[in-house]
Amino acid sequence: MRQVLRVLVAVLTINGVVFCCGFVSVASDPAASDKALLDAICPVVYSLDESSSDRGYHYIFYGNAFFIDKDGYLLTAAHVLTDFQNGGQPQVLLRLPEAPPRLVKVRVVALDSQHDVAILQAVPNPFNGRYEVSFLPLSSTNPVRGSAILAAALRPTRLKDPHTFDAPQQDKSLAEVLQYASISLNKGQPEADLFLFNHEVIRGQSGAPIVSRDTQEVVGIVEGQWLHGIPLASAIASGDRGSTMGAGLPISYAVALLEQQHVSWQTASNIPQ
Repeated sequence: MRQVLRVLVAVLTINGVVFCCGFVSVASDPAASDKALLDAICPVVYSLDESSSDRGYHYIFYGNAFFIDKDGYLLTAAHVLTDFQNGGQPQVLLRLPEAPPRLVKVRVVALDSQHDVAILQAVPNPFNGRYEVSFLPLSSTNPVRGSAILAAALRPTRLKDPHTFDAPQQDKSLAEVLQYASISLNKGQPEADLFLFNHEVIRGQSGAPIVSRDTQEVVGIVEGQWLHGIPLASAIASGDRGSTMGAGLPISYAVALLEQQHVSWQTASNIPQ
């Protein structure tokens, strides 16, 4: 377990972590904006069943990922995939308009362990099917202190016994960026920067996108709950609520990995309205 923050999320005492969310464009209608956000989110899971039951497929829940383009590429926190390092097929749970949710396989395209970022790709591409999916625009800059942000995620309603037919729990948290801190996310690795924000991260939210409330672009990825000492500036800004501070990975780490892999991404201004 890393010393930074780690939200235990897996259903059978597994050290995974959790959920995602997203927008496709700036929407003036709040309901439309919420739907676009949630359609970009997908739980990262592992199916335990060979065949479906009356509640669908039983699965282990690890965290969130979110789509970033119409080619089916997703971003998540790399630690969400920890239990797949020695084998096993990761999947995402996707919704259909007039049918039960369905499990879709994902391949790991690239992983940056120093900065805890991973790129996935859904196979086959759900954007070529009838799935209710959208993708998120990414910010070209990291959030600054005082930025207003929104973290959104999906979690199983029955965390100890999740099945694909169960309706997911939707989490949306408004927060403010307090400051940056540096820490090694993996033993023996150089330090990485995290931004701290004044809202707790609960079980099942790791890997979810953190969106700017001004631009509706992704500015970071949920890393987990901050479990270290409270930096002075953060203590003052948050009223010393150290136990409720979350930490996010700056989007620049993900953008750098995407560019290394020649995976396209867009800002909100580049997406057709």
